[in-house]
Amino acid sequence: MTARIERVVTEGVLDVDGVEHKVENNTWIIGDDEEAIVVDPARDAEGILAKVGDDREVLAVVCTHGFADHVGAAIEVAARDEAVVALHPKDRRIWRETWSETWPDIEMEDEGLFGVADVQLEVISTPGISQGGVSLYCEALGVVFTGKTLQADGPGKLGGEYPALADQLTAIGERLFTLPHDTRVLPTHGEETTIGDLERHFDDWISGSLTRPPGEAAPEAPLTDGTRAAGIRINPSDN
Repeated sequence: MTARIERVVTEGVLDVDGVEHKVENNTWIIGDDEEAIVVDPARDAEGILAKVGDDREVLAVVCTHGFADHVGAAIEVAARDEAVVALHPKDRRIWRETWSETWPDIEMEDEGLFGVADVQLEVISTPGISQGGVSLYCEALGVVFTGKTLQADGPGKLGGEYPALADQLTAIGERLFTLPHDTRVLPTHGEETTIGDLERHFDDWISGSLTRPPGEAAPEAPLTDGTRAAGIRINPSDN
């Protein structure tokens, strides 16, 4: 196997509803010595392309969300090698807040595939932070790129808030925590972890630990069916 993963870290400011937040972003490069796919080019196209190198062709730029810190360098990175830019259609409106005069080339859908070097990246729909949020699973490399959806410290936030926590936890439980426990979680923010390390906290998350005020104790007797009470679906058949 020749495919490898590389990371470019950048820092900048993300505006959320008029409030600026300092953020650090991971841009991931997957490929071999001849070709690569770039995931979530936040900013600094020059630095990202320097990491790709002159001898490799960028086949695609894949954005897990439409926010500026995921797409800010997408057009410039893609332009060098006339690569395609991919985004879920439900995040097109967010995309236009950064790129008002252009659209992505590919509208990603759940279970879509991107091939690079000798591996494939499978699109997994993981809404919550944004309606069109996706993760990218590479079985051959044992990794999942989770964007803002899931990070080393748990479910990601947007501007310090959970836009749709029930949807986010549903996606995490149904789509990400069904992956092998040793799968590496490579988020857009922070350091990596594994599915197994995070899954053991899931019961606490669905019982309310993520939104419980600091210092408030957890309920002594959780509801018999706390997942449904919180609006979280663990199985697709749940109503």
